[in-house]
Amino acid sequence: MEMQMEETTLRSERSEDIASYKDAGLESASGSSRKSVELDMATILGRKVSISRRGGLRSKSRSAQIRGDIDEVINGVNGSSIEDVGATVSRASSASLGLSFCLSGIAMPPDNILSDIGRLNRSDYVQEEVTEETGSDWEKDLESGNHNKIKSEPTYPISLKFTDVKYQVGKNGGEEKYILHGVTGSAQPGEVLALMGPSGGGKTTLLNLLSGRVEKIVPRGTITYNDLPYSKSLKRRIGFVLQDDIVFSHLTVKETLTYAALLRLPRTLSKQQKEERAMDVIMKLGLERCQDTLIGGAFTRGISGGERKRVCIGNEILLNPSLLFLDEPTSGLDSTTALRIIQILHDIAEAGKTVVITIHQPSSRLFHKFDKLILLGKGSLLYSGKALEAMVYFNSIGCSPLIAMNPAEFLIDLANGNINDKSIPSELEDKVLLESSRVEIVDAKPSPSDVHEYLVEAYETRVADCEKKKVLKPAQTDDDWNNSHAVLRSREWRASWWQQFTILFCRSLKQRRHDHLSWMRVTQVLSTAIILGLLWWHSDNSSTKEVQDQAGLLFFIAVFWGFFPVFTAIFTFPQERAMLAKERAVDTYKLSAYFMARITSDLPLDMILPVIFLLIVYFMVGLKASTSAFFLSMITLFLSIVAAQGLGLVIGASLMDAKKATTLASVVVMTFMLAGGFFVQNVPSFISWIRYISFNYHTYRLLLKIQYSCSGSNSCKSFSIKGITLDSGGREACAMIAMVFGYRFLAYISLRRMKLTSVT
Repeated sequence: MEMQMEETTLRSERSEDIASYKDAGLESASGSSRKSVELDMATILGRKVSISRRGGLRSKSRSAQIRGDIDEVINGVNGSSIEDVGATVSRASSASLGLSFCLSGIAMPPDNILSDIGRLNRSDYVQEEVTEETGSDWEKDLESGNHNKIKSEPTYPISLKFTDVKYQVGKNGGEEKYILHGVTGSAQPGEVLALMGPSGGGKTTLLNLLSGRVEKIVPRGTITYNDLPYSKSLKRRIGFVLQDDIVFSHLTVKETLTYAALLRLPRTLSKQQKEERAMDVIMKLGLERCQDTLIGGAFTRGISGGERKRVCIGNEILLNPSLLFLDEPTSGLDSTTALRIIQILHDIAEAGKTVVITIHQPSSRLFHKFDKLILLGKGSLLYSGKALEAMVYFNSIGCSPLIAMNPAEFLIDLANGNINDKSIPSELEDKVLLESSRVEIVDAKPSPSDVHEYLVEAYETRVADCEKKKVLKPAQTDDDWNNSHAVLRSREWRASWWQQFTILFCRSLKQRRHDHLSWMRVTQVLSTAIILGLLWWHSDNSSTKEVQDQAGLLFFIAVFWGFFPVFTAIFTFPQERAMLAKERAVDTYKLSAYFMARITSDLPLDMILPVIFLLIVYFMVGLKASTSAFFLSMITLFLSIVAAQGLGLVIGASLMDAKKATTLASVVVMTFMLAGGFFVQNVPSFISWIRYISFNYHTYRLLLKIQYSCSGSNSCKSFSIKGITLDSGGREACAMIAMVFGYRFLAYISLRRMKLTSVT
């Protein structure tokens, strides 16, 4: 009885909707067209009845759903013509696919009915095949509509407006090229604005301009935030997620978000509160199951692509930003994972934030999640307004699909000038026929440039002025906005310098330990030490010839521990350039804190392998059996490693390119080795200065003096090996210490002068 009452109620509601649909002005349509539209509405609403009768949404194949719609349509035709049935079936199939448009020649419903259809389409989605991923229960919740929405704390609302934004490049001596041609639009708090268009259409450029990330060239037009121009204080209110997932591969999800919270959250919060905030974001984004899993990378297994993208989003929403920009957040993801990301962004927007994304070609389900849409083609504005009204607008200018088609696919085709399987506007067709008659071309079709010109002209003449009036309306903001804006004018770092140094030191130590203590590196050092010990097994230094042999061993040690650290350190800054640019762009930390943490975090790891190496070689060879000699040799080796690292840091920071740095380092290390004092003693005076900047030269001399000096004996002052006087070695030690600090100072200056632009 309850089932029958529910069915009767739904049927009455369906009848009322169809009646209102008729009253909206559709009586002017032809009889067959009106009948088809009624059947289309009955199909959509009837599908709601059938689903409700089954007790709720259930997963089923898309083909089965389409067959059910066709059966309902055929049963309701009651003797209609075959053409009407075919058109109705086509529209019913489109409705099952989540489309919200009608074929050419059918009158479009008014806005209120269209919004109802969009609501029904959104609620009736059926999940496609789900890829296996951690947290797969979320997909089931999404399918049933019971997923946990992200509940963010209140934030300051920011209304984004931009009018006639133009951007050009190539001013310096070259031909000027416009990337954007007068783009106008807006995004209010609680809305998701999608910038859509083909590759090279200007989506990412517009996103960078709106987020204030373009500093070299000032764009034309106006961009305001709550009717105020961009200022550096807004940087704290803006979150930006790059298209490339820039994260440390050897950190876990929890460690990544915790370090971000410790660095970026206000210093008024305690460490425990910041860690709780990170865990809260993990729970909101559904990352609790993989929180202890490594992020992973190209050669390290880790979390999936969708989870990595959610980690990047979590990095930004930690700060509760008012504006959130994302550059193609669904690239490389399957349709279900992409829907999950967009649903998260939709929930974030519902908390009062303004979300702006670029997207290439979303699925129909993703398309219906957007509140506003801006369609770009070759930098020109083709459409700006509500996403659900895009198909209505293009139908009104004579462009409508002739077959069932994804709305996003239809729009991208138009932006590319592709009119296959689409109706041709009469104005455009007349223009093409006129041009073809002049050159006697048969069956001429509009070219992509003709389609582009028509779409741009149609938007400018019909919609542009109305949209500009909407944008120029004053933004309604909270009274606290001005106060908060004034507070943010003072540049306050989220953590003190010492806190930044400590956090970055721990993060770098965890990230780099896998590189320093990899099994390949350990094997390389141990095998080299054993081979050296076997070749110089229990060598004696009683004769001059045997001393010369040991001198060759000491020179090899000086060269090996000069060569090895250089080619490790040159990759330090080039590999972390993207991360450094990303974090510095939002003032996460001071460059000095990062630099000091980076160069000191390697020191504990760099001491492990040299100690093991020297223990093996020293006692296998039988060098000077003295505790002081052993520890002095260890200190000398340590100075050589640190000085060589400094040289590698200078080369890497100066070039910021791994290939160029490797080439330059090879030449420099070879030059230092040849000038090290073993191969040639009589160096010409005009080039002898190279020896004094060579750490190989000073390391070799110190090792010789430690092994063969006669402490406390005056008779040893004139004793020399290969022309090297065995004195105390104080001059060489001072030179090594000067190189340790000098090279690092030059590396810091190079980093400071480098323009760290983000990779977008």
